This record gives sequence, structure tokens and C-alpha cells, in this order.
Amino acid sequence: MTSHPNGLGHNRGPPLDDYTGPPWGDGEAYLYFCWRQAHRNAWRNVSMDMMLLRLEKAERLGLTYQEYTLEILERGRHLQVEDAARIAEIKDRRRLRGEDP
Repeated sequence: MTSHPNGLGHNRGPPLDDYTGPPWGDGEAYLYFCWRQAHRNAWRNVSMDMMLLRLEKAERLGLTYQEYTLEILERGRHLQVEDAARIAEIKDRRRLRGEDP
């Protein structure tokens, strides 16, 4: 059986906690820069029409553009009114972070 140094299911992305070492952690710097570029591309390479459509849908659901887009990027699906439980979860997370007005 093969052991997984980063744990089974770990995607080898950059550290997400309060880490004081180099931004790429204990892994390879190359992977860090690949992840950083992929993150930039996911947020920047969106047409104006798509951005406006996402913004409209986000506002209709009571979410921010970032919350709505992140849901698409993470789960691969667009939220609908029928996804009330997931929308409430996102709003609760926002409230816990103190970002809700």
C-alpha cells in the first residue's frame, strides 16, 4: 500500500492556514506558482457578458459576485433558488466572518 505524505485526497495546493515559512510551504515552489496562476486565470479570464450574468444571478440570490463565482469554481454548478440550503450556508459563513452588514 502506498503512503500519502500529504494525506489521502490532498491536492498539494499551497497552505491555507497561518503559515510563517515560504508561501509554497514544504512542497515545491513550482506547484505554488502553478496554483497561483490558475487562481488568477479563474478570476480574470471571464468575459464581460458572463461577469454581468453572474452578478445578476448572485444579486437575485442575495450573494456577492465572489461568493457566486466561487461556488461555480468549487462545485461546477450554478446556484438556483431551489438551492436555498446551500445559499443559507454561504450567508452564514459570511456572517461568521463578520462581513454581513
